[in-house]
Amino acid sequence: MKMNTVAGFTFGVVLILVNFTACYAQLTTGFYANKCKINVEDTVQRIVSQRIADDPTLVAALIRMQFHDCFVQGCDASLLLDGDGTEKTAGPNGSVRGYELIDEIKTELEGSCPNTVSCADIIAMATRDTIASSGGSRYEVQTGRRDGLVSLASDADTNLPSPSISVSGSITVFAGKGLNATDMVLLLGGHTVGKASCGNFESRLSPQDPSMDKTLAEELKKTCAKDSNNRQAALDQNPSSTNIVDNSFYNQIRMNRGLLSIDQQIAFDSSTSELVRSLSMGNAEFLTRFGAAMVKLGAVGVKVGNEGEIRQKCRFVNSASTTPSLPFP
Repeated sequence: MKMNTVAGFTFGVVLILVNFTACYAQLTTGFYANKCKINVEDTVQRIVSQRIADDPTLVAALIRMQFHDCFVQGCDASLLLDGDGTEKTAGPNGSVRGYELIDEIKTELEGSCPNTVSCADIIAMATRDTIASSGGSRYEVQTGRRDGLVSLASDADTNLPSPSISVSGSITVFAGKGLNATDMVLLLGGHTVGKASCGNFESRLSPQDPSMDKTLAEELKKTCAKDSNNRQAALDQNPSSTNIVDNSFYNQIRMNRGLLSIDQQIAFDSSTSELVRSLSMGNAEFLTRFGAAMVKLGAVGVKVGNEGEIRQKCRFVNSASTTPSLPFP
């Protein structure tokens, strides 16, 4: 399935910038309260809790999924669409996973409350619940998003920032999504969980980046050797915190133990270092502010009202004859 572009990318970015505040206001807490016979959020939480118990790495997968979805066409589940040339096929999205979890949640919700709950909202709720299941705060998720109709690999390649981007460049990219430098530092805190493949940081090993801890660099060289069976490493280099959402990541980068170039840079850049220091000293502060940043991320470029559709299956757009209409109350 090849997706057809229905609007130019430039126009889409302008729309995000102009309407960010308005879209944010149109999302509401408890959007599905009177629309289904079941409790939608409880259903999502139950399924997530079952799956995260079997695979704790899903928390990193879902955080990555939401970020990569929201940064392209906005938070509209365009990343979930299957087909040739869709976002899912773009190089930066090759390591995104967790699609089966979203499918499982969608299937159960469609059986109990058909044509009502968007895939975009499922991503936001499921991500929140994986975070809460792994040490993070269970922040309130605002819902009411609708699913997009456009998914292009080229848009993902254009919009997703490189792990080697500069701090100033990253601030500019985030600003284009209605997010400020503080949001950027907090959202990069999502690297408190998960792993990065060697290809994302090998350039810092040869020649060795002087800003990287020497002992860590030597360990990573062994990990990333061509004959290594597992060429990836934890983004949070505290071994007791790899799958826990906490502020350990900030402590690690302040000790020059960041893997990605952008992660290491924010620890000492004059525009971000003070916030990194503050977050490294207070886990409660990080958890609260990280949740707020995730809510703000979840409002980027959302489609509401009569925009987009409510997909019946998250991997495919609906046919013209079966596209449901859910007017915004």
